[in-house]
Amino acid sequence: MSRLARPTHGRMIGGVCAALARRFGTSNGTIRVIFLVSCLLPGPQFLLYLALWILLPSEEKAARTAW
Repeated sequence: MSRLARPTHGRMIGGVCAALARRFGTSNGTIRVIFLVSCLLPGPQFLLYLALWILLPSEEKAARTAW
């Protein structure tokens, strides 16, 4: 498993789905479909997406701060 950081390429809005797809070794489309289907269920999916967008570092920033 790779480090959890929002990629600079291959992302649509914030890169959260792309980061999760890279982390769990699946395609971006699969994670996006799972997210869209989960939005049909009650819960704080959009708030979780926004929180991850804010909390996950960008790939560029993660590379600069790596040891």
